[in-house]
Amino acid sequence: MRTELFGPTGTRVASIGLGTWNLEHDDRAEAVRALQRGIELGATHLDTAELYGSGRVEELVGAALVGRRDHVTLVSKVLPQNADRRGTIDACERSLRRLRTDHLDGYLLHWPGRHPLADTVAAFEELVTAGKIRWWGVSNFDERELAEVVRLAGPGRVACKQVLYHLKERAIEHRVIPACREHGVAMVAYSPFGSGNFPAPTSPAGRSLHQLAQRLGATARQVALAFLARGPGQFVIPKASKVGHVEEVVVRSDLVLGDEDVAAVDALFPRGPWQPGVPSL
Repeated sequence: MRTELFGPTGTRVASIGLGTWNLEHDDRAEAVRALQRGIELGATHLDTAELYGSGRVEELVGAALVGRRDHVTLVSKVLPQNADRRGTIDACERSLRRLRTDHLDGYLLHWPGRHPLADTVAAFEELVTAGKIRWWGVSNFDERELAEVVRLAGPGRVACKQVLYHLKERAIEHRVIPACREHGVAMVAYSPFGSGNFPAPTSPAGRSLHQLAQRLGATARQVALAFLARGPGQFVIPKASKVGHVEEVVVRSDLVLGDEDVAAVDALFPRGPWQPGVPSL
């Protein structure tokens, strides 16, 4: 598995991890096996949240991690309505219990909310001091909101920014990815297959993508992940619910696209112009 430095943490993290959004709707036993198989194959960056299944997904992840906790980078997220100073700490404690661990590697604010960011940041730093989390970050922040949390926390404190990013949704390339690089923040792409909106092999662009993948000895999904994680400090966390799916997305984690291949994917799925006033989360 290829690894990248994860923002300012000094830690190298698997470039392809495992996401768990909506995992509560899948077969529990198969999902547990899928997560465990992914860890075996090197996809050791696991992402979850208290939101997912109202805590049920954290419990599922906790079951999958029995005897494996020391081998993974484990990340969860606090809901914005819980993210005042006391609420953030309490939410973290609940997540730790569900995940059957005494610490998280990363803890994120799931999206901006009504509570002052300064209070959330203070809670995150308190959790770091207490050894409950190693580092913290944000999710679904635009570039302006990211700049504000960096201003509040100071340089080198925000580890990552998690964001929607797939072949048909590339708006973050205009402002958000450059902002992450400017602030030294890791970029983590969720829903890299578009949550059911992956290019069909019968569509013109999808057909060309599959042909490119065949030439590279890969699958279309493997090429998509390589494209989305092509820059330094960029990570992807595809959902992991079935063993076969996990094996497909992880087995070619070493795939690196050449300049011509990147240009080909870029032409098939153009990012389009930046539109002022349109959020680029």
